[in-house]
Amino acid sequence: MQDSDLIETVNSVLSKGLADADLGAGVYKVRIARPGEGKSGGYRVIVFFKSRKLTFFAYGFAKSARANISEGELYAMKKLAKKYLAQTEEQIEMHLANGTLLEITEGVRHGM
Repeated sequence: MQDSDLIETVNSVLSKGLADADLGAGVYKVRIARPGEGKSGGYRVIVFFKSRKLTFFAYGFAKSARANISEGELYAMKKLAKKYLAQTEEQIEMHLANGTLLEITEGVRHGM
């Protein structure tokens, strides 16, 4: 996946509500097409979403590698989403500074 795919995903969810599945607690599943192919055989991305400023890409996988995440993984994702979506701006800046988070803005990576 390219950074531009991730940015397009945020824009789609934000402007059009185009998540493929609202899994609850701020966790969404979004399909992303493989280059030169459609979305049906492409990638699945688990996103923690609250707003453009608070969107975290938690996990991505190829549809050909697995069909979905398990119930146990979903439970863990919801717990993690709650933690990350409650972060203050200062906490996020700290994570960016120490490299535990990576920020992508219009194709530019920050926090590496």
